[in-house]
Amino acid sequence: MSDVAQHPAGPNPPHRTSACYRGVFRRHRLRMVRLLHLRHAGEPDRRLFPAGNETLQTLLVWAGFAVGFGFRPLGAILFGFLGDKLGRKYTFLVTVTLMGIATAGVGLIPSAATIGLVAPLLVILLRILQGLALGGEYGGAAIYVSEHSPPEKRGLYTGYIQASVVGGFVLSVAVVLACRFLIPADAFEAWGWRLPFLLSLILLGISLWMRLKLNESPVFRQMQAEGEIAGNPFVESFTYPGNKKRIFIALFGVTGGLTTIWYTAFFTSLSFLKGPMRVDDTMAEIIVGSAGLLSMVFYVYFGSLSDRIGRKKPIIWGYVLTLLLMFPLFWALGNLANPGLAENSRSTPVAISGPDCSYDPFAEEQQTRCGQLLGTLTASGISYELGKSETLQLTIGDRQLPVDDIPWSDPAARKAQIHDWLETAGYSFERQTPSAMNFIGMIVVLLAFGALSGATYGSVAALLTEMFPAKIRYSSMSIPYHIGAGYFGGFLPLIAAYIVAKTGDPYSGLWYCWTFVAIALVVGAWGIKGGPPRDFADDAA
Repeated sequence: MSDVAQHPAGPNPPHRTSACYRGVFRRHRLRMVRLLHLRHAGEPDRRLFPAGNETLQTLLVWAGFAVGFGFRPLGAILFGFLGDKLGRKYTFLVTVTLMGIATAGVGLIPSAATIGLVAPLLVILLRILQGLALGGEYGGAAIYVSEHSPPEKRGLYTGYIQASVVGGFVLSVAVVLACRFLIPADAFEAWGWRLPFLLSLILLGISLWMRLKLNESPVFRQMQAEGEIAGNPFVESFTYPGNKKRIFIALFGVTGGLTTIWYTAFFTSLSFLKGPMRVDDTMAEIIVGSAGLLSMVFYVYFGSLSDRIGRKKPIIWGYVLTLLLMFPLFWALGNLANPGLAENSRSTPVAISGPDCSYDPFAEEQQTRCGQLLGTLTASGISYELGKSETLQLTIGDRQLPVDDIPWSDPAARKAQIHDWLETAGYSFERQTPSAMNFIGMIVVLLAFGALSGATYGSVAALLTEMFPAKIRYSSMSIPYHIGAGYFGGFLPLIAAYIVAKTGDPYSGLWYCWTFVAIALVVGAWGIKGGPPRDFADDAA
């Protein structure tokens, strides 16, 4: 995403060389800014989303999370325009301010029990503001670092930006864990969950102080001096010769793949452990957070590697390995997280059949008995096989259960009866605390995912910056990046959760990521330029 945008005056004019090297200290300060700024303060709290259906409530939470991502492309258009017209520095001063205020605002919203539907509406409004801000934040930071970097080290320096994205995730998990450790459980449930959001005000102050000390990008200053600022960066992004093809490649061959891998590696894995695998919440956060912290090195490594072997090879290798390893890695993670559940699913499978077994994850109460049965199993994280028959049947292992004995009119009693049958068959609904060996094994599995994400993400800042001309770079790279990250990646948790709810298979949501990675492999292999890294001016002909 960030590389030194070379001006047509040549690959390394003397007056710019010294500016690049004088920017080393400023680059390190920028990395600190991005590590300190809390990129993701956690999913919107469930207390803000009223629902009587556990699965629906989960989907509503992820929908609130996804709506902000849906507005990221609009933020990319708005702040990309400003970044190409007014400069890199001041544009992402505005974006970080908007992000910090919107994040803190989530922590001030009264619960749904107090103000009803106004609570989720306020969450959605603040998520929209976050999405707009983030649409301009990443591109500005990536370009700023890139345009200060020596050409031979762009991948290395911009790899820190990708590492800082993971660092933000790890920091958010650490803040939540610290609040849980320091605040009694009842107090955390009542008000403590708000603190991680409110702490963003402190980080906002630090970020603004540090960013105000930064200088404008030398590339932008040179374009200002020579009167080469774009008239309308958004329009020119789609009219500049060859740019439509470059945007297509950036969207489907680069960001569509890397963002779905990233969200699967960190968000899907955390949701998977806390949900269907029933790992203790704190333990799941420690496992995923530890793996994320350790995996940060991969983003810097692959960024540096791309300086030596080119941007394309690590990305394509990462796509191929992801397609081959995604399902086996998650199967291994599930077996390590909850060995008993994995064994039960194999030895005592659950099967359901009936005349009308449709299930609507967005309904508060299912209309048919079969749908109610599916809803209970889905909310409990139990996988099942679905068939058709003239009468409703539930089989656990080789035992057919008397479904007429289920108290259908009472959801709580219905759930208790089904759980009793499952527990009799050997299933356990206790929260899981993995053994020391399994704990280490899970971190190793997640580190493998971190390596795949690092291979596909580590060099992307440098790659995308090199793909586009300097005068419309902010707009041209931000638009495809945030469509990919906002729609393909941001909606992944919601769509994957819906697929799991519809199929009853906790692994089925992975097909969403697998599909986008397969598309990215084809488009990337065709469109990403191979060979040594090259500035845009070198490719313009």
